[in-house]
Formats: sequence, C-alpha cells, structure tokens
Amino acid sequence: MRLDIHCADRIGIAQEILNILVNYRVDLKGIEVDSINCRMYVSFPPIEFEQFQKIMPSIRLIDGVQDVRTTAFLPSEREHNELNTLLRALPDGVISIDAKGWVRLCNDAACKDLQLTEKEVIGSNINNLLKGFNFTRWLEGKEVLGQTTRVEVAGEDFIADILPIAVPQGNEGDVLAGAVINIKSQSRLGQQVSAFRRYGQESFATIHNFSTAMRRVVREARKMAQLEAPILITGETGTGKELLARACHYASNRSVKPFIALSCASLPDDVAESELFGYAGYEENAAPKRGVLEQADGGTVFLDEVGEMSTQLQTKLLRFLQDGTFRKVGDENEVKVNVRIIAATQKDLPAMVQEGTFREDLYYRINVLTLEIAPLRDRKADVGPLAEHFIQKYAQQNGHAIPELSAECLSFLQDYPWPGNVRQLENAIYRAVSLLDDNELRVEHLQLPAFTHDLGYLESDFEGSLDQAVKRFEATLLRKLYPAYPSSRQLAKRLGLSHTAVANKLRDYGINRKTVKV
Repeated sequence: MRLDIHCADRIGIAQEILNILVNYRVDLKGIEVDSINCRMYVSFPPIEFEQFQKIMPSIRLIDGVQDVRTTAFLPSEREHNELNTLLRALPDGVISIDAKGWVRLCNDAACKDLQLTEKEVIGSNINNLLKGFNFTRWLEGKEVLGQTTRVEVAGEDFIADILPIAVPQGNEGDVLAGAVINIKSQSRLGQQVSAFRRYGQESFATIHNFSTAMRRVVREARKMAQLEAPILITGETGTGKELLARACHYASNRSVKPFIALSCASLPDDVAESELFGYAGYEENAAPKRGVLEQADGGTVFLDEVGEMSTQLQTKLLRFLQDGTFRKVGDENEVKVNVRIIAATQKDLPAMVQEGTFREDLYYRINVLTLEIAPLRDRKADVGPLAEHFIQKYAQQNGHAIPELSAECLSFLQDYPWPGNVRQLENAIYRAVSLLDDNELRVEHLQLPAFTHDLGYLESDFEGSLDQAVKRFEATLLRKLYPAYPSSRQLAKRLGLSHTAVANKLRDYGINRKTVKV
C-alpha cells in the first residue's frame, strides 16, 4: 500500500508520520520526499481495513498535513518502469556501469549485440565486453568527458557513445557515479544515416508548398501515398514530378523497398523494353539481365515521360498492370512481381488517346490516381521561398556568405514566367550565387533571357529589320511543323495558305526531307 501525503515543509513532520506507522505496528517499505511540491510518499505492506481506517485520520491530524490519499505507485517506481520500458524499446544497445566499470544495467538490444544473456552481462566488467577502449583509465581520469569511439563487440566493429553519470554534491561539485554506454553497429548506423538523408532529400517536408495549388497537391499526395493504385503525375517540364513521386514512395508502406526511375523518352524502344522487363540472355555470350520491374519488387517504379512509350511497350506495360506478370525479352517464362507504378508526363495524354498515339486502356490503367502540378508561373507564392532555399543551398555549397535577395529581384522572380519552372529557377540561382561577388542578389546577376508565352525567348540584342525577324520566325515555324505533315499540301492547309506559297517558302528557307529530321 502507498500513501501520497500533501504536507507543509516543517522540520519533524516526517518523523511524526513515521511514529504513527510504528504505533500501529506497520512495517515501512519505502519513503520518498518531494520537497519542491511539498509531498511525502510512504510505502508499506497491505494492512487490514480496520487498521487503515485508524491510520488515515491520525495522519490527517498532524499539524501541517493538508491531505492524505492512496496512490498506485511511488514516483521512483514510475521512473524505474519508465526507464525499463524505454530501454526495452530502444533498438540500440544501452549499458550502464558504475565508477569501477562493473555493469549494473543493460537492455535486450545490448544483450543481443553481445550475444550474451542479461544474467551473464550484469556484474561483468565492461572492459571484458567492449574491446578497443580502456574504460578503467577513462573513469579514473582527472576530467571525465563524454566520448564517441569505435569499439569491438563480439568480434564486430561498433560505434560507442560513452556518457559519464555525475551526481551533484552542492558546493562540493559533482561525484562520478559511472557511465551510460550506447553501442551502435555499422549497419544500424548506415540505416539511420540513409533514413535521415531520405527524409531530408526525398520526403514531403522538402517540397515547398506555400501556394494554395501546391498545398493541395501535397495534401492529396500524402493520402495517395498510402494507397496501392497507380498514380499519374502531370505537369510541365521542371515542375518536380519525380521529387513528388519519390516523396509518395518514401511515405508509403513500400519505403524500405527500392524506388527506381526510368525515363521512357531517353532510351530507344528496344533498349527501354529490356531496361523495364529484363533480358533472358539465352543467346551466346549474352548474360541474363534483371529489368527495372524485377529489381524494384516490393517497391515503386517511376516511369517518367510515359507518353513517349512505343505502342509495343505500351501493350506489355498494360499486361503487367493487369496481373503483375511480364516476360523478359527473349523468354517465354512469366515473372510475377509486386510493384507500384507511378507515371509522369508533360504531354496531353487524353489528346494522344484521341489521336491514337496512346492506348486508351493503358491510359485508364495508369490514371487511377492523378496529381497535377501547376507551373511555377501560376503559383507565385512558392517563388520567393524556393529562391531563398536555393540561395542558401548554393551559397553554403560554395562556401560563401548567404547573400540577401533584394526586393526588386524578388519582384522580378515572381513576375518572370519560368518556362523551365523550378528547374530553371534553381539553375538561374545556382549560376548567380556561384559568380556573385556581392552580399546582395540583384536582377542583373540573374542573366535570364526575355520570354513571352506567345513568342518564346526573345533576343535581348535584336538586330536587323522587321522583315528579317518575320522571316526568321517563319522559317523556325515551318521547320517545326514540316515533320508532322506528310505533304506540303497538308501543311499548306494547316497554315491556311496555298500549296504554291508554302512550297516557295520551303524552297526559299531550304527546308526539305533531307535537312529536317522526320
């Protein structure tokens, strides 16, 4: 039984309380005093109810006692169980030693690392358990300070954080009572560093979302990350589609499994197919190859620019999305894996479906969950924080003092249309900060070309007449459109000109099937 006695801070009050217990022949098991909160706790074995009814009023009658009530535990008991619970939950080994180096306490993780039982560890000398550091010399030193050092545990290398336990002695200073040792294996340390980097570089926390549009995207992405259905991320180039895909992966239940990205636009069709599905390797001198889907089993595959996929590759991907199976190139055996697909594109897939260049059934398979990232020009609230982030990042990377962003420059950045979106902003800040010799970043440091949505980039050092500029624009437009039309007649119809007029312009500008890649 335990009593919580709220009393005044008076000399002799504890003795009077204990005398009552002695008078009723109650065996005292423990006593604790909380001088800050003016409380006293006593513990004794269970007693008869009649005896308890006599003790409680007697204690209440003592001068200075304000209240007496039973309690389930003493403060020290709570602290002891809190410590034991914490030690059991910790994934790293913890060992407590006294001032002579004898082990007084250890958790389950430490026993596992030492490959010993708790009974074998407690009472042992720490120098016999952890090799490579002289604990005795450290404990007997004039100034015992915390250490982080390499030690050998059961024949393997560990990192040990050694912290002294000091008991305050008032004006006399502190007395060394021992030390607490936290041991961590190399693999465990690597896991923690990897998780920290992943959180720092690939989590939702790194996505700047000050604008309403971006906050909505991140909010929806957090929810979608917990689901298993495919995600289609749309947005212009440079908006951060892969960054969002990685954040979805590392916020999902698949986070401990691989995240592998494959660009469908950067590889030829046959190479992309073998990269995605793998290669059987039955031909002479050809080694078998595991594809991206097989490597990412249990994790996530990010298909960037999925709109660039060939029709054949679209068909094979559709088959995989239906039942999770595929065949390697040159193989008849089926492989089954558990992979989540996150696709991204800057193209208008519904329009491609209408044109017949993208399979409609595949579109509906990958478009179960959709995230659309707005271009940077439509979320000006994100421009300032992003610019400040990149300024700090690249100033620190180059060992420079972090420059201030002038108000005029910030206004310019927010008004600039950013056709390359966040990637273009980052590159512009990187170049400006790297070459900066000032403590303030101004507009003239950015070196951004003029740009309009109607005409694209404009030459700041424009030369020539209006007629020459019109002809340059006309030639550029014809070179872009010519490969998309099989005949000059169809091109003329598209431009609303006669066939003769278009043919003459093509001849004047030297545009033909040989000069333009079709």
